Amino acid sequence: MSDTPHVNSSFSWQVKKPIVGPVILMLAAIFCAFIPVFSGPGTLRMMNEIMVLIIMAQAWNLLAGFTGFVSIGQQVFIGVGAYGLFVTSIETGLNPFIAVFIGGLVAAAVGILFAPVLFRLRGPYFAIGTWVLAELFKIFVLNTQVLGSGSGLTLAPVIKRIPREFRTSGIYWVALGMTVFTIFLVYFLLRSQLGLAARTVRDDEDSAESIGVKVWQIKFIIFVIAAFLTGCAGAIFYLNTMFINPYAAFSVEWSALLIFVVIIGGIGTIEGPFIGVLFYFFLREVLSDFGTWYIITLGIVAIVMMLFVPKGLWSIVVQRFNINLFPTSATVIMNKRQKRLIKN
Repeated sequence: MSDTPHVNSSFSWQVKKPIVGPVILMLAAIFCAFIPVFSGPGTLRMMNEIMVLIIMAQAWNLLAGFTGFVSIGQQVFIGVGAYGLFVTSIETGLNPFIAVFIGGLVAAAVGILFAPVLFRLRGPYFAIGTWVLAELFKIFVLNTQVLGSGSGLTLAPVIKRIPREFRTSGIYWVALGMTVFTIFLVYFLLRSQLGLAARTVRDDEDSAESIGVKVWQIKFIIFVIAAFLTGCAGAIFYLNTMFINPYAAFSVEWSALLIFVVIIGGIGTIEGPFIGVLFYFFLREVLSDFGTWYIITLGIVAIVMMLFVPKGLWSIVVQRFNINLFPTSATVIMNKRQKRLIKN
């Protein structure tokens, strides 16, 4: 089964029709929506962390796995999104659940502002440039009194206005809704002509430009979308903790964690970040009592995976069971004349 082919001037292309993945996602979302009814605050906070990391991992994977932008500075959007929520809620009294999306918009605005500068860099220079940008914002917040400087900000006065029984579950539902939105957005984006162009840019920017792909425009759109999603995720995470400081919000450990879960799960796939996040939380729970050995073990696991399963854990499932829940690859369709030309 296939969708109606998308046609350009030379060739038409099509992607497999989505059935299994979206259905499973919607059923899982419906089930998860009722978890606050029979679960305690501790479980909901853990679920919030898992969903936030899934959103961040999907956004980073959209950049690195599908478009080729390896960023080690995604923490800039995490921190900016979170501070956007805190400042908006504290200064205006806006409901923090709504301010989550303000945080995402602030992060997107930062992406729009600095994209022209970062896009002058390629490869490792782009990665370093994103990290430098995150450090600049960290220094800016440390020296800005209204943002709490190094002492940070708390949402306690704002949160007190929300009924206690609705606080944790409200954050949970916002996180769940944002997670579902992110996955569907990334999925349908990758199945569109924009997604096909993004993968062309990933494979070879110069070749993509030579065949008419608007490389700068594609990079800009993907970068800003990833910034928005990451900003919303950062806002939800620190809404869950109700406290933020620049040392944690702009820490490079965020990017290290995102790289770990995406590579472990399977870069360049939508299913991979799910597997990577669940695997990470499993290791965290098992190894949390071992102190520094916890970090060392994560490093060893990452090295072993890159050596023996470079395509991630999801590739094992694909090879063994031939399962593709969220197909995004495109198949080129040629007419008889085009086939004869290639054959000759």
